[in-house]
Amino acid sequence: MIKFTQDNQPTLNKKMGVLAIERRRHPRFSTELPLNYSRVDGTEIYGGIVANASEGGVLAYLPERMEIGAVLQIEILYVKGLELDAIQAIAKVVWSDLFARESWGEHRYGLQFQCIDEKGFGRFMALLKG
Repeated sequence: MIKFTQDNQPTLNKKMGVLAIERRRHPRFSTELPLNYSRVDGTEIYGGIVANASEGGVLAYLPERMEIGAVLQIEILYVKGLELDAIQAIAKVVWSDLFARESWGEHRYGLQFQCIDEKGFGRFMALLKG
């Protein structure tokens, strides 16, 4: 139980635990999938790793620094049967944690889907839930 003092400052009852409020819109699925990406206005293709994913986007480790708002063409690679397949989308960098693994040459980014076709989205959700 949270009580407030006269000056409207919260005080915690010592018998209560910590309450964490989840603000995410979509549940996250832990995964480790290779990712190819390029800037929408660029031609060079780089590789990265998807660490977790949801209906709205992915958490990715990428080798280069980029600004929030950068728009990327992404290709999430996975194995389907005995063949390599890919899900393609356009995603925007919505947050970054540049110092997460900088010593390894990796930077952590939240990528939000901007455009993904229905078939690709269906395969993506099946991959996450399967």
